[in-house]
Amino acid sequence: MKKLLALLFCAAIFSPLQAQLLLRPERVFDGTEMHAQWVVMVQDSLIAYAGPESRLRLPPGTESLDLPGMTLLPGLIEGHSHLLLHPYNETPWNDQVLKESTAERAVRGAVHARASLMAGITTMRDLGSEGAGYADVALKKTISAGIIPGPRLLVAGPAIVATGAYGPKGFHEGVQVPLGAEPVSGVPEAITAVRRQLGGGADFIKVYADYRWTPGAPSQPTFLPEELDAMVAAATSAGTYVVAHAGTPEGMRRAIEAGVETIEHGDGGTAEVFSLMKAKGVVFYPTLAASDATERYRGWTGSPDTERIRQKKESFNRALASGVRIGFGGDVGVYPHGENYRELELMGAYGMPKLQVLRAATSVNAQAFHLARLGQVREGFLADLIAVPGDPAADLKALRTVSLVLLNGKIVKDETR
Repeated sequence: MKKLLALLFCAAIFSPLQAQLLLRPERVFDGTEMHAQWVVMVQDSLIAYAGPESRLRLPPGTESLDLPGMTLLPGLIEGHSHLLLHPYNETPWNDQVLKESTAERAVRGAVHARASLMAGITTMRDLGSEGAGYADVALKKTISAGIIPGPRLLVAGPAIVATGAYGPKGFHEGVQVPLGAEPVSGVPEAITAVRRQLGGGADFIKVYADYRWTPGAPSQPTFLPEELDAMVAAATSAGTYVVAHAGTPEGMRRAIEAGVETIEHGDGGTAEVFSLMKAKGVVFYPTLAASDATERYRGWTGSPDTERIRQKKESFNRALASGVRIGFGGDVGVYPHGENYRELELMGAYGMPKLQVLRAATSVNAQAFHLARLGQVREGFLADLIAVPGDPAADLKALRTVSLVLLNGKIVKDETR
């Protein structure tokens, strides 16, 4: 059977009826390492070859695209986004949830999806509709159907929070407001919510393992361990997984012990918690850019560090020292869609080696999200590719200018000529 599949694959790759495109950049980042003098051949939706041109026999009719001075790399995989939000300095989160209709937010989401794709984000994990129901599922469907342009999406739907622990808040008891996530209490309600959201089209489940019970108060753990255990069990039984918003050591620990696959934010993560994450194979998404943006909205100019920025830097460096896997996900939506590079630059500025940053945005995220044929420039993988001027392994700011984007082998942006 394996030999038959291999023969069918080769026949598909080298069929004369299919178009081939040879990309000739100055260098190729393959998802793990940087290679000089490599070429990449795209055949329909797949990468047919990646390596030195001297080893390649070009099929007749192959088109070539020279990319002098450029780096070709896998399409970036954004790990923590909110397509249905826009920057909080434009409209506060409360007002987006309370005053903007789901229809308006879906239209904005379509604009944000296109901006993300043009910025080189070819796959995106959206971490909750923030009060817009299943509009993220609708965005995914319309992108998949070719109705609107955008990245390949993995969506969480409404997300799940403990009753009373999520906003908008600040209203007296007689006012009923729409909430930014689905509230539950107790094991039966938690299991029901997981199943309802998966049935509604969510690809995975997001839970809030800690949050502020009242405005301005410090975050506290929300769900009991048995509630978290039940939600993870229900999702696993359905063939998917759970991710957790968590910033307190206890909230993180409970989520990790329950079996979540990723931790988002982790501002208060201790060395012990990060060691536990590493032991359990949990991936960390620090969302540095969201904190940076929020502080700037409050008037911070970048120096000296505020308490929140200092805490972010310290937790990130504890995570680096622990050896836990760290993925790329900046909580984009708090700041403008299309400026996803902010997170990558801050990861480098806070101490992560640049090649490791590039891996976080490609092969690490592909593995974390169970995307078997993405995140690498490798034969047989999907041809999600981008090209940027210069060398991002030397200067991550190169990722600000994306000149070429291929999604499933199709050129969706070309500013190389």
